[in-house]
Formats: sequence, structure tokens, C-alpha cells
Amino acid sequence: MDRLADHKSAQDFLYPPLAPFDQRMMEVGDGHTIYVEQCGNPEGLPVVVLHGGPGGGCSPAMRRFFDPKEYRIVLFDQRGCGRSRPHASVEANTTWHLVADIERIRTTLGIDRWVVFGGSWGATLALIYAQTHPDRAAYLILRGVFLMTRAELDWFYGGGAGRFFPEQWRRFVGLLPENERDDVIEAFGRRLFDSERAVQVRFARAWAAWENALASMAHSGHGSESPPDYARAFARLENHYFRHLGWLERDGRILDDMPRISHIPGTVVQGRYDMICPPAAAYRLTERWAQGDLRMVSMAGHALTEPGITRELMRTTGDVLRSAGRLGF
Repeated sequence: MDRLADHKSAQDFLYPPLAPFDQRMMEVGDGHTIYVEQCGNPEGLPVVVLHGGPGGGCSPAMRRFFDPKEYRIVLFDQRGCGRSRPHASVEANTTWHLVADIERIRTTLGIDRWVVFGGSWGATLALIYAQTHPDRAAYLILRGVFLMTRAELDWFYGGGAGRFFPEQWRRFVGLLPENERDDVIEAFGRRLFDSERAVQVRFARAWAAWENALASMAHSGHGSESPPDYARAFARLENHYFRHLGWLERDGRILDDMPRISHIPGTVVQGRYDMICPPAAAYRLTERWAQGDLRMVSMAGHALTEPGITRELMRTTGDVLRSAGRLGF
């Protein structure tokens, strides 16, 4: 099945580019204003897209995973990143603020229930949102599952992934004194929130480069360098969230609370060779989720742009359309 995807790029599977029919800046309180857009059919099946990071921002390509004639596609930049303001701010910026923002968007747009689509951190946020508002999420489409646990953070920032990419790991942690390398997240945090912007940017680009290098099988170990402003928001927000374990009151909370959404159907698309969010999390999640369907893509890593991942997500958005009546739309 996956061999077909190997001979195409992700772009070959997507719907054509489209422009938003609505763009707005929405005040959400605490001094934050977030960018929100709508694309596709204003009367279509509503879907909200939750980008990764935290701090990644949404992109025009994310609009193209949905049939624009049938879906009402809602995208937004989470607090502190993309076109939202203030940029790179971590003040009043927690998981629970974002969950409240999603609800504010839903009620402002007059949507009763919607499909929730998210990858990586977006999958984390989708699960927490659904567990908080189980009557508002009609279907979950998740990619590259991350459950915000210590074990996952230890894997990526404690040397686990570095055993597969020793050159990139050495470059990443080599910026730190040896006596600070036992807690990379905390050590980078001190630099990412340094008083000098130049220090922030230097360490932010290194933080982003480590993740970019491991995101895609096609470019394994050779991720592109991020622009300074993007890297600064991405790294500061990720570090802020990871240092606080997503403000979840206990490790493993998402798995523990899966009974809250046992009635919600969903699909998990997971790359077999995902080095950032290893498949064990997706497997454990669907073990506890009777209506969760795990689709393991055999020749794919983490990135949304992996051809096999893109194709399976496109198949899923089509499947959801065909089951819209059963979902109550």
C-alpha cells in the first residue's frame, strides 16, 4: 500500500490551493489576539485544524486536506505564534488557554459540533479539547500522536532519539556546558528566555533544527534552518509547554481520561518510523479507545508532508464525509 506513496510527493494527493472566505483577528483576552480563517463551503461539514508545536502556526497547505466543496475549514494560529499577537509571548499561554480559545472560536462562528484535526502537539490539544468538551467533538483525526508525558520528552530531549542521530544530537547539546546536559529542556529554557534577543534566536534556531532534522524520512538528518522570528516563537513556546508538562495535573492524564471520549469515533494516522513521536503512544492510545482506528503507515516518519501520511489523511477526510449522516451532521 505504501509503495504507491513513495513515487509521489505529498502535493500530488492534496486538493488544489484555495483562499479563505473569512479572515479575522479575534481578541481572546489576557492581551492576546489570535488569527482565525475559514475556507471552503460556509455551509459545509465544519472541521477545526490544530497545528503542531506548540508554536508552529497554521499554513496554507493545511487547508488542502479537505474537499473545499464539502467542508467548512477553520484554521487558526494559537497564542503567541504565526499571525497571532503578541508574537512569541508565553504570558497567559497554557494548554487551558488554548482549549478556551477553541471554544471561543466555535461559539463565535456559530458551530455546534465539528471534526477536530490535529497532528503532533495538535493531536495532544485535540485529545485534551475533546476530553474537556466531549459534546462538541464529533470525530477526531489525529496524526503523529504525542501524549505530553515525561517518557516522550525524555526520548526526544534526553538522548533516546540522539542514539539514532548522534551527529545532530551532538550539534544540539554541544551548545550547552557539559554540566547542564542532564536537563536539556531546562538548560535551553534559560537561553530561550535570556534578556538578549540574539541569545534567544541562536538557541531557538538550534532547538528548531534538532526537530526539523528528524521530522521526515525523505530529509532524515538534514532539516532546513528556520527563519529567526519563526524559530524564536516555536522554540520558546515548545520549551514553555514542555517545562510545565502541558499543565496536566498528572503524568499520563490523557490516557487516563480516554473513557470521557469513548463515544467519539476517530482515526489515528501514524508513521512507523516517527522519531519525534514514536508509534508506542499511538498504539497505547488506540488500545484504550474502542472507536479509535490506528492506521500505521509503514514507510513514513513524523512530518505532515510525508507522502504516505498525506495520502492516509486524505483518505480519512473522505471517509468522514461519507459518514457525516451517522455522525449527526
